[in-house]
Amino acid sequence: MTVDDASAVHLRRHRPFALYWVTRVNSTVALQMQAVAVSWQMYDLTRNPLDLGLVGLVQFVPAALFVLVAGHVADRYDRRTIVRICQLTCGLATATLAAGTAWGVLSREALLAIVFVIGTCRAFEQTTLTTLLPGIVPPSMLPRATAAGASATQVAVIAGPALGGLIYAINPILVYSLCCILYTTSALLIGMVKAQRATISREPVSATVLFAGFAYIRRNPIILGAISLDLFAVILGGVFALLPVFARDVFETGPWGLGLLRASPGVGALIAAIVLTNWQPGRRVGHLVFGAVAVYGLAVLVFALSRSILLSMAALATLGMADMVSVVIRMTLIQLHTPDDARGRVSAVNSLFVIASNQLGDFRAGLMAAWLGAVPAVLIGGFGALLVVLAGRKVFSELYRIDTMEPPRR
Repeated sequence: MTVDDASAVHLRRHRPFALYWVTRVNSTVALQMQAVAVSWQMYDLTRNPLDLGLVGLVQFVPAALFVLVAGHVADRYDRRTIVRICQLTCGLATATLAAGTAWGVLSREALLAIVFVIGTCRAFEQTTLTTLLPGIVPPSMLPRATAAGASATQVAVIAGPALGGLIYAINPILVYSLCCILYTTSALLIGMVKAQRATISREPVSATVLFAGFAYIRRNPIILGAISLDLFAVILGGVFALLPVFARDVFETGPWGLGLLRASPGVGALIAAIVLTNWQPGRRVGHLVFGAVAVYGLAVLVFALSRSILLSMAALATLGMADMVSVVIRMTLIQLHTPDDARGRVSAVNSLFVIASNQLGDFRAGLMAAWLGAVPAVLIGGFGALLVVLAGRKVFSELYRIDTMEPPRR
């Protein structure tokens, strides 16, 4: 089935997209399970919140180092092959975690080194998976497919941490072993996806080619605004690195409590993704983006002040819902406003900003918690996110005024 022939087919019956969706679920479940296990194992090993921040920083470093290469590779080579290699490598990394845990030889440095390898794979995989989607579904289905693809991530963000926390409480080796199986399965499934082959870029490698993604985004104030707003809000308002501290020290639970806390944002995000899969925002899209980021900041403040795990889970779910609205609008704008031969490089820059916001946000939270304590670190982050909204209305006024998500006239 070609992309054009699929235009009349319902998204749920579109086989290439269904395989793509399951691939994303499998690999993201594995990533989330591994994240819970590594963060709990690290905090259990050192009891230092700064080390939790370092886990985030170590995942950011390869993204910063390889983002330009990842985008160029995605535009130059078969994208399914790139994803398959990344997922198989992640499978080997989690197998190493399982073996190291079984033999009792995993140290702080070993955990950070393995996380670096996984972060490197994710830098290439995230960029490439994003650029695959326009070749799988027609443009008319892209906004709904973007939301449905995001819902795949949120299904995994719900199931992965909860499952990872429960299994870790039984045996951490089982968590890493299951992650290895899921990564390997994803590598097999992505090879079965039939996608419209994009025109392969054969431009010689040069600084101009590698930096084309940055140049394009700099020239497009709407995309620049959407990416930057999310970047600064999440860097300042990131809370995920400190969830092991809240689970163990504030709520006095085990790894199962950490799993529930990490799964909560996914619950809210999945609800938002399901709504956006069946309903496309019509008007005042810019207002919706800024409103979502403001709700994100308020949810962070509620989480910081809460002493009830149920209220904290509700706050995190609201945070996830707001973040999903921003993600779907941003990703749709990027795909619709970028020509296919540049999507890899533009998506690579976007992936860098996404990873930077999450991982640098984790590092900021861990570093500040080591200085001031976990609760003050989260409170400051919530106020910081709200300040980003206020400043962003002035700096990114074109994004604030954008009305609809329609493809630009070329």
